[in-house]
Amino acid sequence: MTSPALEVRDHGDLLRFSFDDLVRYSGRSSIGGVAHGFKVMERALPLLEGGAAPDRVDITIESAFGGGGARDAFEMVTRAVTGGRFRVDADLAPDGPPSPMGRYVFRFSHRTGTLVQLTLRPGLVLDEFIDLAARGPENPAEEQRLADLKQQMALMSLPAADVYDAEMLKP
Repeated sequence: MTSPALEVRDHGDLLRFSFDDLVRYSGRSSIGGVAHGFKVMERALPLLEGGAAPDRVDITIESAFGGGGARDAFEMVTRAVTGGRFRVDADLAPDGPPSPMGRYVFRFSHRTGTLVQLTLRPGLVLDEFIDLAARGPENPAEEQRLADLKQQMALMSLPAADVYDAEMLKP
């Protein structure tokens, strides 16, 4: 089975990014966030320009999730952080699924006017992870448990549509 790849265009050139590419860029300390970033983009990118790979400079991302792993994933694929097209807004989804770094809700917009909101499906992030990550591990056993939970929730074995619901919004 071939691993999925994220596809965007950069000045007409097709760029492909694997999950491993994103992990090499971000590192493993926030691998769960990298996985969420990957799955969000895997779900959103084909919706932005009718199934074609969108040009990455035409993508703007708003996130209720402030985690560094997802931010790194978005930056590598879309260059939205350095391009000033990425914004974390905790008020974007006050009722969205909770995370230790905000809420698992993301909005991707495209210069064509397409706007898609992605929301994590219930049951994929354990309450134990949210609690432990929010308060911080207090001993080596909890540090190991947190690391194990991050690995378990890498979500990469699931299709993106099973991880994130997508809703087309009016701009």
